[in-house]
Amino acid sequence: MSKPATLSGIPVNVERPAALTPSQRAKVLEVCQELRSLAGPLLPILHGVQSALGYIPKDAVPLLASELNITRAEVHGVLTFYHYFRTEPCGGHVLYLCRAEACQAVGAAALERHAKAALGVDFHETTADGTVTLEPVYCLGNCALGPSLLLDDQLHGRVTPERFDELTADARKPS
Repeated sequence: MSKPATLSGIPVNVERPAALTPSQRAKVLEVCQELRSLAGPLLPILHGVQSALGYIPKDAVPLLASELNITRAEVHGVLTFYHYFRTEPCGGHVLYLCRAEACQAVGAAALERHAKAALGVDFHETTADGTVTLEPVYCLGNCALGPSLLLDDQLHGRVTPERFDELTADARKPS
């Protein structure tokens, strides 16, 4: 059994090496290189990494911190503050369901119940077949046409349970 690492007799937690794949590491570095010259580059870089990989691997946090010369706590704080960022892979399609007041006033709560039952998931979960991840969002800017949802990059308004089923059936079809 090996002795724990110490610094002047004080136990030190030694971090495990990052478990990013070589392609993930290369993509994170590419996004950092491309966007690091922006003022306040962390948010654009997080968006870029999520766009490139589909999520932001937790093991990317130390790499991002090092590349931006900021602390891991700063990266982690921003990553976990914004609900938009994912630290786990998502389904093939991401469905954002609006939960803002304007949509609530025209039936979003009933649509939410239907969505969760129809997909068999709660918010921040992915269907068993891996096709759809359900996420809450607190305004899609489509207030006059609520209840609204965003499926991938396509905005849909006045969504009924029947229309929800049509949209998700199309999304769940094998490619």
